[in-house]
Amino acid sequence: MVKVNIIRSRRKTISLEITDHLEVLVRAPYQVSDTYIQNFVKEKSDWITAHLEKMQKRQDQKDAADKISMEEIESLADRALKEIPARTAFFAKKIGVTYGKITIRNQRTRWGSCSIQGNLNFNCLLMLTPPEVRDYVIVHELCHRKEMNHSPRFWAEVEKVLPDYRAQKQW
Repeated sequence: MVKVNIIRSRRKTISLEITDHLEVLVRAPYQVSDTYIQNFVKEKSDWITAHLEKMQKRQDQKDAADKISMEEIESLADRALKEIPARTAFFAKKIGVTYGKITIRNQRTRWGSCSIQGNLNFNCLLMLTPPEVRDYVIVHELCHRKEMNHSPRFWAEVEKVLPDYRAQKQW
């Protein structure tokens, strides 16, 4: 079992948190017994394990991305500038939308974004992903031209173009 840090305060409920440093925190009211907290943690052990693994993978990916040289990033950006606009034009026709300019960036937290004006931003690190994942990100951003949210209507638009989008989204 992993080490669990307990933080007691004047709160009314008990909660679990996994920090960016992969620490497990239990936040609990002063009056909750240690036995109750231990049982709570046991009950949530599957959730804790799953989320620790998920966050460890994220950390590993981030560490790998941090090791890419500026030269490699520039090379990925050049490739992205050649491939992404062509795929975007292809899918825009299929979806029936227009878009503004396409910008390629090296971003830490996003694969892509779509502005209200219709400008699209894509992460050059997409070039390290499988082609179907790149297509999913492009379709996702283009579908924001129809729905600027993540409502069921938005996901229905994505599904029209990529019926198996969930596998790519999971990646």
